[in-house]
Amino acid sequence: MHITLAYSPFACSLAPYVLLTEAGATFETRNIDMSRQQQLDPDYLRLNPKGKVPTLIVDGQVLTENVAIQLWIARTFPEASLMPQDPMDHVRAISVMAWCASGIHPRITQSARPERFCTLEGSADNVRELGGQGLREQLVIANDMLAGRDWFFERFGCADAYFYWCFRRAGMFKLDLSDLGHCASHQQRMEQRPSVQALLAHEAQVRAQFANAA
Repeated sequence: MHITLAYSPFACSLAPYVLLTEAGATFETRNIDMSRQQQLDPDYLRLNPKGKVPTLIVDGQVLTENVAIQLWIARTFPEASLMPQDPMDHVRAISVMAWCASGIHPRITQSARPERFCTLEGSADNVRELGGQGLREQLVIANDMLAGRDWFFERFGCADAYFYWCFRRAGMFKLDLSDLGHCASHQQRMEQRPSVQALLAHEAQVRAQFANAA
């Protein structure tokens, strides 16, 4: 099986990178410099017309959307136990992943790229501020969910990888997250995992390559 992950530093492609590593999968990355809009290059758009990462290519077959990609990884490598076995917890994990995609991620984009939400002159600061407020509201919910637990469910899984990206990315904005201790502890636990350490090393390497190519 030949697996390629379209990946960009700081983007949500972090989650499938971590999960593929957790699963012991052999894969390569196609590194996309989104600061140079390589996700809009014609050859990439032929793979993923949405012009986004992640994209997963498996033996020439293309899969897009983070939740779908993560579920494919979990189901292709069941021995990694990346999703709960209990049927209710299984769908609850999908619920957390979908929430990361549709409830948290858009607030991150709003905070990072306010011009995508409103092009009126002088609106960027207000759009960014509202995005940050909405992002904090979502993270408070996650903080409550993580109270008294190491992971969202009995053991590490897809939901943890996706939320790790969300909280790490939120930390790159001017938001006070100091009261979200359970989220911070979750981030620390994540960064002790070899898969995340491998991701961070890859991220640094790719960023250096992009800087040298600029």
